[in-house]
Amino acid sequence: MIEEQINGNQTEGKDVKDMQDLRKRTFSRQELTELLRSDDPQLLQELFETARKIRDEVQGNKIFAYGFVYFTTYCRNNCNFCYYRKSNGIERYRKSEEEILAISKALIDSGVDLIDLTMGEDPAYHNDGFETLARIVRRIKEEYDTPVMVSPGVVDREIIDKLADAGADFYALYQETHNRELFAKLRVGQDYDERMNAKLYAKEKGMFIEEGLLAGVGEKEEDIADSLLIMGEIGARQVRVMSFIPQEGSPMENCRTPDRLEELKIIALMRLLYPTALIPASLDVDGIGGLKDRINAGANLITSIIPPKSGFMGVAQNTMDVDEGGRTVKEAAAILDEMGLRIAAKDEYRRFLREVK
Repeated sequence: MIEEQINGNQTEGKDVKDMQDLRKRTFSRQELTELLRSDDPQLLQELFETARKIRDEVQGNKIFAYGFVYFTTYCRNNCNFCYYRKSNGIERYRKSEEEILAISKALIDSGVDLIDLTMGEDPAYHNDGFETLARIVRRIKEEYDTPVMVSPGVVDREIIDKLADAGADFYALYQETHNRELFAKLRVGQDYDERMNAKLYAKEKGMFIEEGLLAGVGEKEEDIADSLLIMGEIGARQVRVMSFIPQEGSPMENCRTPDRLEELKIIALMRLLYPTALIPASLDVDGIGGLKDRINAGANLITSIIPPKSGFMGVAQNTMDVDEGGRTVKEAAAILDEMGLRIAAKDEYRRFLREVK
């Protein structure tokens, strides 16, 4: 699929000059911009091949896997790109503590390396001071001995302290873009610096942080280049890109989803810039059918694994492949096996976090 997209985008005179050494690890804003703009098939093939080689040198044939538990779809925000925005009149759910723990255990038993506890900025959790979430994190850590990522949105420092003390390993909080003007259009009424400072404080508290961007929302190549560099500057351990998917009932419902080649190039550039970073191949954009391309672009972990018929949903594609069983470790492992790769064991993932910087 990558090769088809490359060959289908051939044009004359698009070579990037002076970019022979794709393994140099340090790229200027201009160099990244030129690489993002390039549709030279030879260069793109080299870009993806180099990204794969770097990943394989760092972690061999292992690919990590994350279980996705989107446990409440209530949110106080009105992000213009999101299906779950506060003002969208949709059916929502808020799962109980026992339901969350049960689905987490099912995911762990299936072979995931981490539980990703994702939520909208649910007022109910804010009202209880996130005691429930902290308790869930603690129980997963103590009873199931599994790393945990939390995505509570922007919270006060005392909440971050509470989640860190409970044992949360990762704090995920995406800007989506580092262009402040575009940020204001996407995350209506939210403060860029407040969001950034929350994750930086989580890092100070000893948690790993995940930063992410959204492709195809009106950004320029220079904006993406800025985001790629900022991700390194803030010390994000996990860096993510997802293509924008139009969401029913949102102000951006009629916007187009971007060509996936943009997302794949960003994944590859992340790998070149940050050889040991955790870079997701999300099943939440194109389902299981999009996994191979993202792995071939240099991703080293699979996210948005959801058990079938569980009553839990995704985000960008909230139902795609879920009840059909397409977002399982078993399905992903079969594809990886064809590629000469495998799902990593949980102890291998923990060792990677601890030893590979």
